[in-house]
Amino acid sequence: MKSNKMKILTNGILKENPVLVLVLGTCPTLAVTTGIVSAISMGLATLAVLVCSNMAIAALRNIISDKIRIPAYIVLIAGFVTAVQMLLQAYLPDIYDMLGVYLALIVVNCIILGRAEMFANKNSVTDSALDGIGMGIGFTLTLFVMAFIREVFGNASFAGIAIPFLEPFKLPILTSAPGGFFVFGILIALVGIITNGEYPKKKSFGCEGCPSAASCSKAKSGIPCDGAKTEESEVEAV
Repeated sequence: MKSNKMKILTNGILKENPVLVLVLGTCPTLAVTTGIVSAISMGLATLAVLVCSNMAIAALRNIISDKIRIPAYIVLIAGFVTAVQMLLQAYLPDIYDMLGVYLALIVVNCIILGRAEMFANKNSVTDSALDGIGMGIGFTLTLFVMAFIREVFGNASFAGIAIPFLEPFKLPILTSAPGGFFVFGILIALVGIITNGEYPKKKSFGCEGCPSAASCSKAKSGIPCDGAKTEESEVEAV
């Protein structure tokens, strides 16, 4: 039991890292990693929303109807994001101004909605909280590493503090969009090497995850949709 919970907690750090393996949340990842302070702030804000929304959705999973679960998840997530925004605006206004519109965009962050649909909707409150913590830590660490590379080597500073001996060697392109994509690609490649390319693969695509499954006549009769692809059909196609 303990080993299973530890696996849930640590999956998001490397093996199923939401950014470098699942490739989710790339917009804030590229946008806020020009500075270490903004990257860590975004990571912690997302972690708080992820844990709270996971727990709330897990607690309400037997109450929320399948037909409206996606809108319900978004409403819950938006509530937690609003709470985080208000707290930052009240107590950390500089961080609030620094993150700007990307703070509000946590509502549509694919990591949060993805974990709600793929994990919290099917597991207990405790396990969902652990999943949220693990995924949040993985997201925050990724942002920190990217921001460290881009700020230190691109701007010759650390958390806004200048590093004089790096000034002659800094690479300003790292703080631009192309530099962000370059660092992002390098980190994805490194994680692929570390994990030997053992990324989680979905072998079948059925009606279970479809928001319209409850009202779909094919899903009720067990007939796969035109877009559904089973493991057997994949083998036959090969």
